[in-house]
Amino acid sequence: MKNSARVVIVGGGIMGASLLYHLAELGWTDIMLVEKDELTSGSTWHAAGQCPSITGSFNLAKMHAYSNQLYPRLEGMTGQYVSWHKSGGIRLATNERELAWLRYIHGYSKIIGFEMDIISPDEIRRINPFMTTDGVIAGAWTTEDGHADPSGICNALAIGAKQMGATIVRNNRVTGLTQLPSGEWDVATEQGVIRAEIVVNAAGCYARQVAQMAGVDIPVTNMEHHYLVTDPIQAFIDRDEEIPVMRCPYVSGYFRQEQNSGLIGIYENVEYKEAWAPKGMPEWESTSELFPDDLDRIAGWVERAIERMPVFGEVGIRRIVNGAIPHTPDGGPLLGPAAGLRNFWHCCGTSFGIAQGGGAGKYLAQWMVEGDSEINMVEFDPRRYGPFADEAYSRAKVFLDYRLTFTTRLPGEEEPDGRPQRTSPLYDRLGGMGAVYGETYGWERPKWFSLDGRPEETGYDRTNVFEVVADEVRAVAERVGVLDLTGFAKYDITGRDAEAFLNRICANRMPTKLGGIALVHPLSRGGRIQGEMTVTRFADDHFYCLSAAAAEQRDLDLMIQSRLPGEEVTITNVTEHRGVLVLSGPRSRDLLAKLTDADLSNEGFRWLSGQEIAVAGHKMRALRVSYVGELGWELHPEINDTASLYEAIWAAGQDLGIANYGLYAVNTMRIEKGYKAWGSELTNELTMIEADMRRFINFKKDEFVGKQATLDAPERPVRIIYGEMAADTVDPRGGEPILVGDRCIGMTTSGGYGHRVGKSLFFGAIDPAFADAGTRFDIQVQGERRPAMVLDQPAYDVDNAQMKA
Repeated sequence: MKNSARVVIVGGGIMGASLLYHLAELGWTDIMLVEKDELTSGSTWHAAGQCPSITGSFNLAKMHAYSNQLYPRLEGMTGQYVSWHKSGGIRLATNERELAWLRYIHGYSKIIGFEMDIISPDEIRRINPFMTTDGVIAGAWTTEDGHADPSGICNALAIGAKQMGATIVRNNRVTGLTQLPSGEWDVATEQGVIRAEIVVNAAGCYARQVAQMAGVDIPVTNMEHHYLVTDPIQAFIDRDEEIPVMRCPYVSGYFRQEQNSGLIGIYENVEYKEAWAPKGMPEWESTSELFPDDLDRIAGWVERAIERMPVFGEVGIRRIVNGAIPHTPDGGPLLGPAAGLRNFWHCCGTSFGIAQGGGAGKYLAQWMVEGDSEINMVEFDPRRYGPFADEAYSRAKVFLDYRLTFTTRLPGEEEPDGRPQRTSPLYDRLGGMGAVYGETYGWERPKWFSLDGRPEETGYDRTNVFEVVADEVRAVAERVGVLDLTGFAKYDITGRDAEAFLNRICANRMPTKLGGIALVHPLSRGGRIQGEMTVTRFADDHFYCLSAAAAEQRDLDLMIQSRLPGEEVTITNVTEHRGVLVLSGPRSRDLLAKLTDADLSNEGFRWLSGQEIAVAGHKMRALRVSYVGELGWELHPEINDTASLYEAIWAAGQDLGIANYGLYAVNTMRIEKGYKAWGSELTNELTMIEADMRRFINFKKDEFVGKQATLDAPERPVRIIYGEMAADTVDPRGGEPILVGDRCIGMTTSGGYGHRVGKSLFFGAIDPAFADAGTRFDIQVQGERRPAMVLDQPAYDVDNAQMKA
């Protein structure tokens, strides 16, 4: 065994083998995969091997699509049999909410390029004549789907990687991980120590144990999952054509043909599902583990499968598989750097490893080798979880994710499981005033306020809270609104070199005037957008940085790991130490004047500036900024002063018509103002030029990370544009195709209804040939094409007169 490698991948399942293959394909060949037993011996070997195109995440669907393109080619490339069956798949819809979800996915199938059609029950029965369609209103027919032998795919990827120069060491358990002062890792194994520049955790069901060896934890819980294989079915023997893989919410599972037999897999939709660990079974020590079957637990769901496919009931059961599958709280894989560590990456946490493995390996390899992936990786970044994702939270969320595997979740739908984890001091107070909370990075943040007790009837059309949000927007536009945004990520950057440090890692120049505020963007070495921060200068050696709640750990890592040896910079995460209350609206100055002696005039407190002032007897940082396009201030008190500050504001605002507002209203107002958002318009897929953010780059600076790459970036067929769409009851939300004739020229990235301007608005990423103002095209929304047009300026308050008032 070699005693050193540039990269050591721990784990020889589908994820590790795919990453090894794709790293080698990109030219990294000094790489080694270490497997404690034989390849596939974790959860890969017992997987059912399905590869569907349909998934609720746009970027995850890109991974699925790539896997479905790669796997059929592997046998010819490597000589390893993979048993690829291009059977196609049908996902059934039994009600309108499920059909609306399928229509949304049908839209982005046109962007990604996989074949999908919405078909009738009659067509479903034509394709699968053994089906009953009682209660079925439609189906999504995806012709590129298939299934394969998981071990064959994994071994083919391993063979391909070895052919390109990679090394695989089997039967060699990793026993410890130690990081050296150089940043390298010593990987202790049963066969000796391997020195590695980079370690990747691809340990599947054992990923949490491997993470803990490195001194971190990840929210992965292993669930037991059953599937069974029937005896041979004569009708299948007599038929040449294979039936598609069927997926059915009523069954809460999938079923298909397995050679001449039937295969049924169940995700029990019940309140409680046992995990692997509580049963006392060994984990890191075990291999090729299966558990005793529990037919009583799945019997009712199997009966439903037989209702759908009566032919299954004509034969007996030949084999039952009950094995472990890793799940994360949101069901997405962990792909990216480990929080707080250098040179340690995760490639794990996928509960659909065969379907996602090919794409996961490809796009993570791009990130590692090139510094960026060609798809948006934010939703897969392991740093979307922090200390709030403890074991109890993880288990509660994973149990939920498991039982809702075949339950359609609509926009706005959030379950209470595992919550709350992080709350502001106003959590109970605002809850008593009707706040409906959403969760972001563990924080509970108000989405909207139910003043009459109504719940939201979620969906893709405008919901029953449309008018409530309109009232919140009206209050902000005409009077004054208050918003709790305590979940903002907040950092103090101090020290002699603080300004030079921030100027080096961000594209824009730091504010030079005391109290000045700048919007800045860290870039990758390849010039792609890594984040967005608002920076306020409070002293020559003190900058206050704010970023999205979801980016807290990601931005902290970026700053800490960008600090150079000898650089006098201190980076302090003060997120938990300061609250944030936002005052917005034409009466916000009148209200704030009741509570402070500070000069709030344009001369005394200019737009885009910050000061330390006293409000209601509390010292705090006040920033005159607005994300909603109205006169306003952000107030950043000490966290323990947040509740009393809110009470003072609420009391002082009664005669001014004060109202609470939430993030639904914020989103509609930021789109009216044409403000792009990190994670949707501003992503690792794009340069600042492509995102139409040139005015936030200062090329006069001597150097900043990504400067030369931005200048040298080749022309690519993508630009972020802003526009309006003709709408009646449904607005764009992101992920809808933009069409000219039969050609897909791009996609929406976000959207919503602008209540102040009475228009349905959107951002999109499109071919630059169609980016000029006035260009017209269609957007497919919920199965219908809607005319749309590019705008050359914000729909609301073009001159920022409201914010400067």
